[in-house]
Amino acid sequence: MAKKLVQYSVVDAFTDSAFKGNPAAVCLLEEDRDEEWLQAVASEFNISETCYLTRLTDAESPNPRFRLRWFTPVAEMELCGHATLAAAHTLFSTDLVNSNTIEFATLSGILTAKKVPDVKAMNDSNSQNGEAQECYFIELDFPAAPTADFNFSEVSLILKALGVSSVVDMKITTTCEDIFVVLPSAKSVADLQPKFDEMKKCPGRRGIIVSGLAPPESGFDFYSRFFCPKFGVNEDPVCGSAHCALATYWSQKLGKCDFVAYAASPRSGILNIHLDEQNRRVQLRGKAITVMQGSLLV
Repeated sequence: MAKKLVQYSVVDAFTDSAFKGNPAAVCLLEEDRDEEWLQAVASEFNISETCYLTRLTDAESPNPRFRLRWFTPVAEMELCGHATLAAAHTLFSTDLVNSNTIEFATLSGILTAKKVPDVKAMNDSNSQNGEAQECYFIELDFPAAPTADFNFSEVSLILKALGVSSVVDMKITTTCEDIFVVLPSAKSVADLQPKFDEMKKCPGRRGIIVSGLAPPESGFDFYSRFFCPKFGVNEDPVCGSAHCALATYWSQKLGKCDFVAYAASPRSGILNIHLDEQNRRVQLRGKAITVMQGSLLV
């Protein structure tokens, strides 16, 4: 019996403009596929993340629930923000769910995505007497990622990989074990030209988060970029999971829990963030746009 065609979408996440933000391929599975196939498809798409959705029918929840797995071109990941946003966008925008909240069963536990009204877009649409804009954000509920001090002897390797001579601060995240580097300015973050081969030699299990305080006139709280060459992604254009650590760090430095963050990669992206200190959760809000749809024939 021939396998069913797998429908997919390519979605740009954390943006409302095509070819900005962070692209993810979202594949809707109606039957199980083996690990080799999942990884091969992710390698074929060759973008920062490919994710797979399988509807779960035995979940004891009032909300629709899907199994969600994330793959870079070379490995499966434990957590990915932008592909989760892309998956939720796909489900909401194609009417595959009749709910404003979706639950995802993942390697990081149950994650939720829900529609949150975009009041400004709603007012703009009303004034234009049309529906030109998507009038909601998608809010993801993720675990916060604390940062900790470290005393790696390989600090010189990190500086060499980033192409900088000094930094303001350096930490490590306690969840994904990302190196967390703070530079003197947002401009230094945006202008960074790292050496990816050198980055692969650096300590840390996953990648390197680089951040800097945003200029007051920018309308943002901080800038950031995320590099992950160990997992086949030299630069992740807008990394949602990295912002679980960024929110924790900048909350301590700025004395606040709500942020507007700018991802300063060449593709750029914007995130609205709330840190729930009591429950140690981070709510990431963003938009997404579908740029491609099709079917996998194998």
